[in-house]
Amino acid sequence: MFFVEGEKSVLEVLNSDFLIEKLFVTESFEQKHLSQLKTFSGIIEQVTQNQLEQLGQFQSNDSALAVVKMKSNRAFSPEAGEWILALDEVRDPGNLGTIVRIADWYGIKRLVFSPQTAEFYNPKVIQATMGSFTRVEFFYEDLGKVFDRWKLPVYGAFLDGKNIHSLQEIRPGVILMGNESNGISPESSQWVTEKVTIPGFGQAESLNVAIATAIICDNFKRLSN
Repeated sequence: MFFVEGEKSVLEVLNSDFLIEKLFVTESFEQKHLSQLKTFSGIIEQVTQNQLEQLGQFQSNDSALAVVKMKSNRAFSPEAGEWILALDEVRDPGNLGTIVRIADWYGIKRLVFSPQTAEFYNPKVIQATMGSFTRVEFFYEDLGKVFDRWKLPVYGAFLDGKNIHSLQEIRPGVILMGNESNGISPESSQWVTEKVTIPGFGQAESLNVAIATAIICDNFKRLSN
């Protein structure tokens, strides 16, 4: 199980295919969303705001907290013309959650994570996705095995890669992002078919991996549309 807290995220998970075991709600939340809660078949327990804040991680929560069942780690097969986002040892929960939100924004619905990537159901990840966790499909597996099975183009983010602004044409495939400190691992690098980089114009040594993901997704979606 994992938990989801806050009005927006709880409403998102209520409208998703996740199985909710129990809802803790304040009286005001229950009255505000009575029609939606009528369709919920699980257990609803009314609590105070103080009790909610003691249960979860939010410093302030006057709405709800849901106890939700995790999904099984089930691999998927890519579809024709689909972009998939792969993360290689992205360990920071906040970065992972932000990247999931970015993927949702750009219509990338499926992701694959190396086993060393942060836990998807970490409360900080769920919080950072702002509800986007309900709209993506993912699994954890050794990336080399995945890429060998899929036989897709793999575009990897490297400091010494090809300037992403100079790309004229790309084929849909996998966008691979690496660890916050060390980048893409040598094991995953051997599967990269094209290295790309985001040109810098100042003195910063590197970009945050979530920001870099957003920039690359934006360029790739523009080129592929």
